[in-house]
Amino acid sequence: MTSPAAPPPACPVSSGRMPLTAITQSRDPHAIYARLREAHGPVAPVELEPGVPAWLVMGYEEIRVITEREPLYSRDARNWRDLNEGVVSPDSGLLPMMAYRPNVIGADQHEHRRLRKPLDDGIARIDKRALRRQVERMCTELIEEFAETGTADLVADYAAYIPMLAIGHLFGLDTEQGHELRRALIALFGSQDDSQAGNRSFEQILFDTLQARKREPADDLTTAFLRHPNLRDDDEVLQSMVVMISAGNETTTSWIAHTLYRMITDSGFEARLRGGDLGVDDALDDVLWREPPMTHMPARYALRDTELGGQHIRKGDVLVLGLAAANSDPSLIPFDRLPPGSRGHMAHSAGPHMCPARVPSRLIAHTAVNTALHLLPGLRLTIDPQEVTWNPSPWTRCPTALPVTFSALPRRGRAAGGRRAPVRPTHRGGRT
Repeated sequence: MTSPAAPPPACPVSSGRMPLTAITQSRDPHAIYARLREAHGPVAPVELEPGVPAWLVMGYEEIRVITEREPLYSRDARNWRDLNEGVVSPDSGLLPMMAYRPNVIGADQHEHRRLRKPLDDGIARIDKRALRRQVERMCTELIEEFAETGTADLVADYAAYIPMLAIGHLFGLDTEQGHELRRALIALFGSQDDSQAGNRSFEQILFDTLQARKREPADDLTTAFLRHPNLRDDDEVLQSMVVMISAGNETTTSWIAHTLYRMITDSGFEARLRGGDLGVDDALDDVLWREPPMTHMPARYALRDTELGGQHIRKGDVLVLGLAAANSDPSLIPFDRLPPGSRGHMAHSAGPHMCPARVPSRLIAHTAVNTALHLLPGLRLTIDPQEVTWNPSPWTRCPTALPVTFSALPRRGRAAGGRRAPVRPTHRGGRT
């Protein structure tokens, strides 16, 4: 990767606290991680928003320590000192991602195991063959909608829709509800001024779906959660839906988008993919090393004073898991020397809270990338790669847009009477 000549103006490295958004918005986060390691070691002081401090844990082994020592490092944000003492405003855009929720993300040890089981059971019941066929159909129909023009935005017209529709379908959401969820999630993950409004909209859509399934059960995950003995009330059901849909949608969108970005900006990568020298799964793993869908994972809270990576950690301090940073830990093999298919990365975190949906998310991403690879010949980015920007968020680095040209294809005909409802809004203003 090419290192920028100097940190961006918004990166006050000399002040001692780097804003997380300055890293996610950077052209080369790994260059910033290297500077932070040189200055502070594997655990560096950062800023979540102005005046709100945290520690960014960049060491591979340090992340393993945090994720495995639950009695010392809690996921429960009610242990966040700065929130309890009023340093964090009640209106903070950080709260939808960081404040305590009665769900598996905010639980520890036995309570976490109880709330994790419904997710594991729900994922295990997914018909993977049916999901693959459904995602392939969605991908093909999305491409058909812009195939004749020879131009598209691979984020707005493609990557942003696939996880949203696939995951929404598993919970019984219709297409329009899926689009509403996508808009709400962009705001929620952005942790900006509209974050709390996005969170309210997101939860309302899921609450309405939950109530509908209580009246009319169906063969979907919403009904499965309602019937699961480990979920004690509607609030726990709702929060389990929140976890699976929010985490699965945003991260899988980013995974697809980053893989497509590599295809259209790295000619060697594309040639190996199209020539069969690099399998799609190997390409996906390469992206997980360099650009994990969750760049920075919030958060752990120290339950007592301790030491980590040479830093004194106080009780109530916030520790953010630098998943991308851990992947470029100097103790590991550099990216360019990794064997194909290596999966020792931290992209899915580690320990008991490791992502439960690794298999279905890979299935969705694999199908989306493979379909684009075969149906979109001659892909070329229409802007300079240096002009690609990233959705504003301290947590993720999803490309804002990937405008491309390709060899225009004739629209494939449909059987008589077989026209399906569009997989995205028919009005262009409805794109996200």
